[in-house]
This record gives sequence, C-alpha cells and structure tokens, in this order.
Amino acid sequence: MNTYSSPASASASTRRPRVAVLFGGRSSEHAVSCVTAAGVLGAIDNEKYDVIPIGITKTGQWVLASGEPTTWSLSSGQLPEVAPSNATVSLSGSGGAPQLMVTAPNQVPRELGNVDVVFPVLHGPYGEDGTVQGLLELTDTRYVGAGVLASAVGMDKHFMKVVFAAAGLDVGPYVAVTDRQWTNDPQTVRDSVAALGFPVFVKPARAGSSMGISKVDSLEELPAAIEEARQHDLKLVIEAGIVGREIECAVLEGAGSEPPRTSMAGEIVVTDTHHAFYDFTAKYVQDNAAALSCPADLPADVMSKIRDLAAVAFDAVGAEGLSRVDFFYTTEGAIIINEINTMPGFTPKSMYPQMWAASGVAYPDLIDELLQLALNRKTGLR
Repeated sequence: MNTYSSPASASASTRRPRVAVLFGGRSSEHAVSCVTAAGVLGAIDNEKYDVIPIGITKTGQWVLASGEPTTWSLSSGQLPEVAPSNATVSLSGSGGAPQLMVTAPNQVPRELGNVDVVFPVLHGPYGEDGTVQGLLELTDTRYVGAGVLASAVGMDKHFMKVVFAAAGLDVGPYVAVTDRQWTNDPQTVRDSVAALGFPVFVKPARAGSSMGISKVDSLEELPAAIEEARQHDLKLVIEAGIVGREIECAVLEGAGSEPPRTSMAGEIVVTDTHHAFYDFTAKYVQDNAAALSCPADLPADVMSKIRDLAAVAFDAVGAEGLSRVDFFYTTEGAIIINEINTMPGFTPKSMYPQMWAASGVAYPDLIDELLQLALNRKTGLR
C-alpha cells in the first residue's frame, strides 16, 4: 500500500516532513535500486515521516509507486521493475516550495503537495551520477546524499582516480579507454593493458554493482571483456589486478561543521569458489556467496588508517550524506583505494548499513540520520 497522505491531511505547522523515496531509473542497476527502496520503505519511521514512493521506469517516466516493501524485494525470485503508467509524476520548484504533481491524459492534474526532502536511492547513470541531483538543485529541493559534482566524480572511475591521486591517496595502476581510442587504435589499447600485467579487471567507467566487469587473464580474452563492458558504458577503466584483502569503510557526513564520521572497517570474503570476484550474483542473488566480517581482523593502527583515508576520500570528492569507500590491503601492508560509492547499496543486508550496525547505528536510525542531515542542509551553493 502507499504510505503518503494528502496535502490537506495536516497543517503546515503539524504535518510530518514529506519524503519522496525515488528509485528504479534508467540504468542497468534498476533492479538493485528497487531492492534498496524495499529496504528503506520497510524501515523508515512512518510515524515521523510522510513517505511518497516514486518509481522511475527504465525509460525515465516518474510514476506513483507502491509503498509495500515486498513489491520491490527479491522475495518473489524475480528482479523487480517499475512499470509504466498513464499517470506521470512531476516535480516543480518555481516560485516556492517544491511541489509534486500527477498528470494523465484527459484528466485534471492532481496535486500531491510539497515535498520536503527526496531520498534518491538510485544507482548508476541517470541517478547516482549527478543528473537527478542537478534536477533537484534546479527545483530547490533538499535531498539525501552527494551533490552534482561529487556524484559525477564518484560515478566515473577514471576521474575518481584522478581526484584521489591529487588528494595523496594511493591508486592502483590503470588505463582509461574511450570509445574513440578503442575504435581507432585498439592496438595501442592492447599494448597499454599488456604493460599493466595480468590479470586485469575490465570495468565500465560509469556503472556499479559489478555490472559488466570481467577478470581477464590474457590478451586473447581482452576484446570480449571490452565488448561486454561496452554494453554498459563506452568509456572503460582497465585496472591491474591487486593481490590483497578487500576492505570497506562506511562514511557518514558530520552534523553542521563537524568532520565526516566513519564506521569500523569491514572485509568482504567471497565464500563460493564459483565466483572469481565479488560479482553481481555474489552481491545480490546468491545468499551465501559472500560474507562481511566487521570489524575486519586488522591491526589497530591499520584499522585507524583506513578510517582516516575513507574520510579523506569522502572530502576529496566533496561528498555529502553517505558514501562507502573500498580499499585493498596488500600483504606488503599497502592501503590502496579502489573506489567510492556515493549511493551504496542500502538494503539491510548491504555492506554500508551492516558496517554501521556493527558500529552501533541501527538501520532505521541510519535512515533517520540521513534524512535529518538533508533536511538541515540548505539548498543552493554551500
């Protein structure tokens, strides 16, 4: 059932803050976003917030969606998907508080009233990459998470690495490959990749949830892996394989002028040997393919260093709200940053909430904290 109330149900002084949970989207991570929405809708405090679920179809239509969490979960065994509707939701911010409206052919437009904050649980392009954040900025709408630039940098694995290196963080060897380079001069690309040594990981530059990623052990395997990644993004990042433990740290924006807060670091352990790395199936489909150990079994000084570096990465891209920062911890003791996710998976079983739970912040409290941070953040340049 939907959890929103009518605009006239309470006075402006007494009504609960209205939260639009925005999910789905045009990216290949559509289903992952729906599953994240299921977690948020199931845990948000409906006594405190008036929730409006808004789904975005794979073609980009905004629709009023079900607020029943099981609709968007994996419990049915099917990947959830936002269905198109003859009624479209729009957001307008001209001349006052942001307004939601439902329009349909041959029908009088229906007002949903003001929206106080948007929780965009969108993953991948057209959601996590600054595009939706730009729309929300244009409509003067408060929202959870990173702003336009931080979202764009955090989505692009190439420019992310450039920013990290400029901030003094250790970045592993990699090659960025554009569509023009692969089309016009594939041999130079092959030579550059060969210089990295094998194995390498071929990744779409602007995708997440391990979509389109392949582990490549030889030059002969490279073209097929590149074409697989190009199904998701014509710009690629090819990274040298790093032998090390996969360590993650959750970051939460500080209140007011306080510095960002970090969770205890956790370690991803792929327990099913059928997975060469932490791929999509291990993350979302197969229950026992991987496990999180939190706090990770690390020396105290290494744990402290990783938490410090996660905060540095958060500030380096100018993130707000939340982020998950991923590292490799090598046998030589090096800490190499892999990436930042400015809107990480956010189901109760996802790594970000699990690390905060292990650090003393329960899932519903984490949602409340993020909403309060967004509500107290001014709109516009800051």
